[in-house]
Amino acid sequence: MQKTILVIGTYDTKDPELNFVAETIQKMGGAVIEMDVSVLGDPSRPVTISKHDVAAAAGKTIQEAIDAGDENHAMQIMALGASKLTAQLYAEGRIHGMIALGGTMGTDLALDCARALPVGVPKYVVSTVAFSPLIPPDRLSADIQMILWAGGLYGLNDICMATLSQAAGAVYGAALAVVPPKPGQPVIGMMSFGSSALKYMVHLRQPLVDRGFSVAVFHGTGMGGMAMESLTEQGYFAAVLELAVAEIGNIMVGSAVNAGANRMTAAARRGTPIIAAPGFGDMIDFPTWAPVPERFRNRPYHAHNRLIASASLTGPERRDLAREVARRLKPSTGPVHFVLPTQGVHAWDTEGMPAHDPDALAEMVEGYRAEMTDPIQLSVVECHINDLAFSTRVLEIIDGWIADGTIRMDRR
Repeated sequence: MQKTILVIGTYDTKDPELNFVAETIQKMGGAVIEMDVSVLGDPSRPVTISKHDVAAAAGKTIQEAIDAGDENHAMQIMALGASKLTAQLYAEGRIHGMIALGGTMGTDLALDCARALPVGVPKYVVSTVAFSPLIPPDRLSADIQMILWAGGLYGLNDICMATLSQAAGAVYGAALAVVPPKPGQPVIGMMSFGSSALKYMVHLRQPLVDRGFSVAVFHGTGMGGMAMESLTEQGYFAAVLELAVAEIGNIMVGSAVNAGANRMTAAARRGTPIIAAPGFGDMIDFPTWAPVPERFRNRPYHAHNRLIASASLTGPERRDLAREVARRLKPSTGPVHFVLPTQGVHAWDTEGMPAHDPDALAEMVEGYRAEMTDPIQLSVVECHINDLAFSTRVLEIIDGWIADGTIRMDRR
């Protein structure tokens, strides 16, 4: 079956490149809808959606975009219109994926368009700043794909065409191959780390599947939290299991391993049922390849691999993290239940391991006891987070919510 790809870009500055992408998709048997998001110039030939259409979708005219004062404000108008039109085209069944090209301006707009599409719809951004720290995690959609546009700032060349043809093939191939999420099946979003450190996902996944859920487990390394937060914002989950909180601690100390300032807030805003726990609530993560911040240099330190390493928090810092987690959970318009294990929060804090600190653990437990007050419900379990007893308590809460209708088993 032929698929249609939305091609987005500024046709006044990248007309040859955008036409090359469209032609590559068409040579593979695909169809395209082209959207011009430029402001000043015009494409070499008419496109499906003109810049005037894009501005109109934002409630403006091109002249108003020009009169906005600078290109940043003008492109924000175009980004609003482009993202609205992207969502509309998908809702009407007219597109099966999108690809956008850009430098910093085009990428900024493309991120909004990608977020307008649900998970499972291929969304590719060819960008001169792909993988750059300029792009904050909370701007990324959950399943966005990016490719670095090497040599692509201005004009077609061999390197540029190699990149663009790969991207065109990737987005069209993805549109043909994608297995979309099952409609109607309730989904549980769960935050965790690898099973060498946290075992609850091993204990919980199959029982949740047996209850009729699809279970999506996210890796709490910044990008995982970004994806989970993005899907939560879309109302994708019947409930979220925020059982690992390291990303919040990372935000607090300025670590690059974070999912953005709004992490662990979407479920509260939407009223999505939340079960939370302090998994990894005693460690801060850093890139292994970067110098350890001076504040953490004389602390227990675990290099997990050549990418990520962790340092321990003190007892008072763990209390601060407990306070911050509570601050993010308490505004929830839906139910929140915090499950507090008293004997440890990951495999590295057990006796004989580098992060074992019974006094700081006790202070952390007391911190969560003090902070998890109304409207949060608190369950204290005398076990380690990796013990089956912890997961059993989580399942008991879920079963109660299923029984009283808090968790809907029909996804709408």
